[in-house]
Amino acid sequence: MPGYELFGASERKHVNDVMETGILMRYGFDGPRKGIWKAKELEQAICTAFGAKHAQLVSSGTAALTTALSALGIGYGDEVIMPSFTFVASFEAVLSVGAVPVLVDVDDSLTLDPAAVRKAITKQTKCIMPVHMCGSMADLDALQAICKEHKLLLLEDACQSIGAQYKGKYVGTIGDAGTFSFDFVKTITCAEGGVVLTNNEDVYVKSDGYSDHGHDHLGVDRGADLHPFIGYNYRISELHAAVGLAQVERLQEFLSIQRKNHGALKAILSQVPEISFRRIHDVAGDSCTFLSWFLPTQELTEAVVAELKAQNILAGNFYWFHNNWHYISKWDHLKESLTLNALHPDLKAAVIHHATKDFSASDAIMSRVISSSISLLWTEAQIKERGEKIVAAVKKVLASQKAAV
Repeated sequence: MPGYELFGASERKHVNDVMETGILMRYGFDGPRKGIWKAKELEQAICTAFGAKHAQLVSSGTAALTTALSALGIGYGDEVIMPSFTFVASFEAVLSVGAVPVLVDVDDSLTLDPAAVRKAITKQTKCIMPVHMCGSMADLDALQAICKEHKLLLLEDACQSIGAQYKGKYVGTIGDAGTFSFDFVKTITCAEGGVVLTNNEDVYVKSDGYSDHGHDHLGVDRGADLHPFIGYNYRISELHAAVGLAQVERLQEFLSIQRKNHGALKAILSQVPEISFRRIHDVAGDSCTFLSWFLPTQELTEAVVAELKAQNILAGNFYWFHNNWHYISKWDHLKESLTLNALHPDLKAAVIHHATKDFSASDAIMSRVISSSISLLWTEAQIKERGEKIVAAVKKVLASQKAAV
């Protein structure tokens, strides 16, 4: 899955370009940098690669979400509908702008259930934020229709699905804004970094300023920049951008390997009748960073996870239902609204309310799914060995349960 698996000469060259100038900051120092502007180059390369009009690089995917939410005007009193299965950064970003994260159920695509979204809409709803989890995409047709009907913003958290497409368009470029994360384990990486994508020039201009202390970046002298609004320091460094520039040039190479290895592993797991696979809203557009597969019951799934662990082959296979980072069942800090800085009492009450709702529909999905990450480095023999070990573990558990009946 992650681009770091194939670091090579290109990454070293771009980083060395920056090191030779000694200018590691993305803004200013025009003369000493000798024409080296890796962040600017990467932003243009991202626009070209993904078909977005504008790209604003920032320091992380979390910073990208926070910047995009602010640029879209989302803040105090606004509700943002998002899935119960995501990374904690999604709700952290919403809270950081003073808005309310309204978590709702996912379906067997492991993304927002449009029916659950409809039920959650109130007068305070301002944005729907689908999270394209594990390399695949949400039902964007249905969500766009809801947004149009209710005059809501659509912000795509595409941090986990770089390179996935929905009906010919890259996820992250379809809504009012979208975000990627370029952290160390993403399909393409800057080591740390993120980007706001948008086709709306106003959103781009605001993202550009917000991520750099409100600088308007209109002059040739950074010290003379005006500040139309308050911003924050979410800048990416030239070193991180240099790594990303090498990686984005290899995106299609990475995706091709992922899809080949994903298909090979899926073919092996398909031999077990009890295994089914996640629903993909656009199969051709799956980036294939993960192969997500279901077993019929929670009991069987947990037994298989235990068996994989006992055989020391659980690594790379994720049971999200008991994962601290990605599913509502383990987010006690959100359920109790545990923050270092005091939240407004109304916001705190809203956070607790929405985090402690009934998520049994999501539980029924997430308690039965295992996601196997796809490595770019696997050989055919390694895929065969890995798949056969998983199949053997599943069959062992099935046989044990049948014998117990």
